Amino acid sequence: MWTRGEEDEARFVDCLRDGHALVGRDAELAELRSAVSGHPLVTVTGAVGTGKSRLALAAVTSPLDGPWRTVVRVRWHDGVPVGRRALTARVARALSGAGLPWDPVARTGAGTSTGVGARTDLAVPARTLPAGGVLLLLDDVDPVHTECIGLVQALRMARPAVRILVTARRPLGLGDEKVVGLAPLPVDTAPGRAGSSPAAELLVARARERGWSEEPDPAALARVCRLLEGVPLALELAAGRLGEWTMEELAAHLEAGQCRLADPAPLLLRHRTLRTSLGAVHALCEPAQRRVWRRLSAFAGSFTEAAAVFVCAGSDLAPHEVPPALAMLSATGVLRTLGEAGAVSLPRYRMARAARDFGTERLAAAGERPTTWERHAAHFRGVAAVAETLWSTGLQRQALQTVQDEHDDLMALVHRAGDGTGHAGPSLETMLHLWFWWAVHDHAREGSDHLHALLPRLPADSRLVARGRWLAAWLSTAWDPRTAHELLSLAWPAAVLAGDDALLGRIAHVHGTLAWQRQDLESAAAYYRQAADTTAGGAPGGPSPTVSLAALAVVQAHRTPTAAARTARRALAQPDCANDAWATALAHYARAFADHRAGHTGRARHRARRALADLEARVDAPQARRALRLLLTSFDLATTAAGALSPQHRPHVPVPRGGAQSPPAPAGLAQR
Repeated sequence: MWTRGEEDEARFVDCLRDGHALVGRDAELAELRSAVSGHPLVTVTGAVGTGKSRLALAAVTSPLDGPWRTVVRVRWHDGVPVGRRALTARVARALSGAGLPWDPVARTGAGTSTGVGARTDLAVPARTLPAGGVLLLLDDVDPVHTECIGLVQALRMARPAVRILVTARRPLGLGDEKVVGLAPLPVDTAPGRAGSSPAAELLVARARERGWSEEPDPAALARVCRLLEGVPLALELAAGRLGEWTMEELAAHLEAGQCRLADPAPLLLRHRTLRTSLGAVHALCEPAQRRVWRRLSAFAGSFTEAAAVFVCAGSDLAPHEVPPALAMLSATGVLRTLGEAGAVSLPRYRMARAARDFGTERLAAAGERPTTWERHAAHFRGVAAVAETLWSTGLQRQALQTVQDEHDDLMALVHRAGDGTGHAGPSLETMLHLWFWWAVHDHAREGSDHLHALLPRLPADSRLVARGRWLAAWLSTAWDPRTAHELLSLAWPAAVLAGDDALLGRIAHVHGTLAWQRQDLESAAAYYRQAADTTAGGAPGGPSPTVSLAALAVVQAHRTPTAAARTARRALAQPDCANDAWATALAHYARAFADHRAGHTGRARHRARRALADLEARVDAPQARRALRLLLTSFDLATTAAGALSPQHRPHVPVPRGGAQSPPAPAGLAQR
């Protein structure tokens, strides 16, 4: 038996019988049915659009295998005004219609009605419960969340035999409450499972119901599901657009923003667009929470509480107001908390993509985008500086972890400046702080592309531009030596005028690498020697003299192995070598190569193995690791006469590599 409130839409209840079966929710449905059967109070929670109401309806609809036969549903749907005790009155009417009269009015000593949470009058005689018991479904109660808490407490005391199922974005917080959290659908196929992901199945199923008959491209389908983050409402709205867009076009539109996704005939009024669905959540937020929401939209990835406070706080929002807002936005599903509860590391937050698009619109409408982006840029420029400090002080694994944690926002800062909407100066400074990420961690092509986009946006006589030209030249030596040489010729006069010895030494190092690539060993040795003698130990913004000495030893080993061994020992004796695992590995490589060239292959093999073990224990440096492994493999392979390495092995000097191949930069770029 079903009873419904007078304004309930039968179409919403009947949707499960019209082919709109749940997709990908078998485990959640079984969990909810078990919870409702075993607990008197259950709340289904989840972010907007995750399908809480639909799951609750499916759990209490046929087969009726729970300890109830009468389901009383009260849904606080669109258009119902929020008045004092309005939910309580509707619940009382619905229960009376099911044969279970309940007088919720509590009286004070003066005989007047009290507010929510007052003692319920239990003097009203109770009728016998309908056969099979009653389940009260309080659906979508977020607009009356506070009243619902008091109502459930009173009803549990007055009618303990009535089971209660609630759907809301956050729990009621009552002691005997069983919470069933509902997450978005998985966007990736489970290991060992054939076919599409649950998110892809839902998208295709809803599109088929609307007459779409094409076979989707698997890559484009997966991209759409990832962009929509598996949110069922967003997937269903997107399915309605496949009649006018291809899957690839849909993905391109979603990249630009998701709030425009719409349905002309939604089951709920607020579901007509994704923007209105999020607007319903936004309308229930306090003013401080709304400010935090729109300012957090500046973050492209996950962030810490400290970062949120720095970016969001201002004259109209005190720093101490930000953490409570984060907690409330997390409770309502706008933010997702990453990491395990109670972990040693500080929690990180990530805003759902649709919520971020909504917040971006609100940020622009409030006129706060320039200020917020400026604070965002200042914060992540500082993050990059901290990462470089960690690298130079021996905490290189932590430096790489910092960049990985903040990668999305660091790249967002660079992209904004590259497309003309951000701050070019702080972005270039951030790029320079992260030189080790581009050069050591195999991201040279990506870094080169960013620098080529940033350099034309700054004055040519800027000191930052000179350093940027040097870094762009170093990163592009592997695939565009001509542009690298032009960039160095522009950076050198600026370094001379500024008296920047470190920059002059690093320019010489790149010249040495270019000479090495064209097999001019004499010039390469001269440039590397100049770089090692000019660059001061501990100078920030680039590799240490140890790296230049290691490269010099490799070059010398071809003709004078004894001199190469002396240079390698000098590299290992540098004061900053102990704190630089990458430079130390390069120096040990050079020493091992020099030993081999001198005829001490056994000693060289032992040294290379120790260097590889030390490197892997201290830092992830892919290029140096590959070089040491290749050297060891070459030792183990058959050698040519006189014990030389196989001709296929080219000795290693640090040349930045990595990333997808980029086209050569136009000649005019280096001249700007």
